[in-house]
Amino acid sequence: MIRNWSTALMVSICTLALNAQMYDPVDWSFELVQEEGSNEAELVFTAHIDEGWHLYSQFLGDDGPIPTQFYFKDSTNYERTGPTEEITPPVLEYDPNFEMELLYFSEEAVFSQKVKILKPGEVEIKGELEFMVCDETQCLPPKYVEFSFVAQGVEEGSSDSMSFWFIFAKGFGGGLLALLMPCIFPMIPLTVSFFTKQSKNRSEGVRKAILYGVSIILIYVALGMVVTLATGNSSALNQLSTNPWFNIVFFLLFVVFALSFFGAFEITLPSNWVNKADDASNKGGLAGIFFMAFTLSLVSFSCTGPIIGSLLVDAASNGDYFGPAIGMLGFSTALAVPFALFAAFPGWMNSLPQSGGWLNTVKVSLGFIELAFALKFLSTADMAWQAGILKRELFLALWIGIFLLLTLYLLGAFRMPLDSKTEKLSVSRLMFAIFFGSFTLYMLPGLWGAPLHLISGFPPPQFYSEQPNQGIGSVSSGAVLEVPEGAEPDHCPHALNCFHDLEEGLAYARSVQKPVMLDFTGWGCVNCRKMEEQVWSDPRVLQRLREKVVLVSLYVDERVKLPVEEQYYSEVLKSQVKTIGNKWSAFQAENYQTNSQPYYVLIGHEDLLPLNAPTAYDPNIQKFVDWLDEGVAAFQTGSKS
Repeated sequence: MIRNWSTALMVSICTLALNAQMYDPVDWSFELVQEEGSNEAELVFTAHIDEGWHLYSQFLGDDGPIPTQFYFKDSTNYERTGPTEEITPPVLEYDPNFEMELLYFSEEAVFSQKVKILKPGEVEIKGELEFMVCDETQCLPPKYVEFSFVAQGVEEGSSDSMSFWFIFAKGFGGGLLALLMPCIFPMIPLTVSFFTKQSKNRSEGVRKAILYGVSIILIYVALGMVVTLATGNSSALNQLSTNPWFNIVFFLLFVVFALSFFGAFEITLPSNWVNKADDASNKGGLAGIFFMAFTLSLVSFSCTGPIIGSLLVDAASNGDYFGPAIGMLGFSTALAVPFALFAAFPGWMNSLPQSGGWLNTVKVSLGFIELAFALKFLSTADMAWQAGILKRELFLALWIGIFLLLTLYLLGAFRMPLDSKTEKLSVSRLMFAIFFGSFTLYMLPGLWGAPLHLISGFPPPQFYSEQPNQGIGSVSSGAVLEVPEGAEPDHCPHALNCFHDLEEGLAYARSVQKPVMLDFTGWGCVNCRKMEEQVWSDPRVLQRLREKVVLVSLYVDERVKLPVEEQYYSEVLKSQVKTIGNKWSAFQAENYQTNSQPYYVLIGHEDLLPLNAPTAYDPNIQKFVDWLDEGVAAFQTGSKS
């Protein structure tokens, strides 16, 4: 059985060759294509493949090798426009290594990625690609190749204004959403009625309503400016937004807001603030109108707080110094315009829907969405710490659960504490239920590694996902031996007491005076599993593996990252060593001049020299028994001498 990574489809790393040999069958070249004066550029990746070898496509099915993948370092200086495309069409052929039809390239493969440069001047685009290659009988471990391009960004006169308009539009949309909240929507007819009745004529009422709207705008724009000035500059807030502690705080805050939207409790600012603002609003004149607007801002905080918070963080993170103020200008304009319009045209209020239970439905629905966004903040903190708590699968499972519950709620399957009884399902609720239900179904394949382009950037990237930690898991009969410190029988075939760290394995081997069997393997190696299931399971082999040697299984495709100080460039692999798997792959290549698996080496305690000729895939059980006996005998002879 082929083990499956959920970050990508697992790699098969196997060989039929017994002779030690180094392979490097792919040579990559990179080219930047950009017209002068344009901020659009194309990154071209070309793989030159040796005869007899093939490189896999980006798009593979389950239980296959690792596809070719491109990882770009995050930057605010450019953005990718669309996916990485395969210019060279792959062929669909039967692959004997994986015993299935797979998409792959022979001789040459060209990939293209289009980008947009967002800053003037030179912009560096860096990243790395991951790939694996096979021939008819063997596969090589996955390999990383770093790439770097330098593009030229040009000044665009309208870029800043377009950015500001985009921020304004998002703020305006947030304001329209806030209008539908139960703490604001009922205030529209009440406030407009107050202005029209307290005014001597219609024009005075309209004037007061306009001043009321302008006051709302001034209050929220001032809030946006305070946020920017408090950080010193917008880039400081941008850096703060990637800080894990900052994201944890926002995660907790959004959860609290979501619970409030659900009706668990009501969030209000201190009552003395509201009372003082309300008292000031009774003074009349311009000051009275301003404090009426200020009172509305304070009273509606329980509804608008989460929306405002999201807009402020998002606007500042775009790198525009006045982003928060522009966002709040859009938000407050959407809140203010209805008051002026309905004061000028009172008859329009007859077309407004009646306040009722639908307002709380909007609020509860936003609560589900707030809960989903809260997970984004938690995910950012988790990835910053590399804690591995909220990986892609769990994140998507939680989102699927949240939006499934939202769909059921809109369909009337259950009610929240402040909901009124619904006699029939409205068309609008049904349409929103269909939308969120379809969105839930869309996310389901992501649990099994499918790309989800519509929500790209929200869940953790595909490489940050669950990894298998166990071998084939079969348990043979026989006495249960004491587990030595550092051994992991639950992670080894047939519950053998194997090690995954060479130093720990050597230390134990010295204490028990046994040779070490290095097992260079891979989680997705077909022939490795065949050896374990067909050869190692034989009682003669199993007895020797348990009693005669110390097994050290080194997985060359283990994706756990090495500490930064342990990462280095391998001259023999000609690639960066960034993961534990890279480390063992480089170790194998440097010491035994081969980079294919399975590969078995018996060594002593003093050096890494083989006790006898290493062996690879061979389903002949007797040959493997003889090989083990030969190496053990050589160890015993050497130790006696």
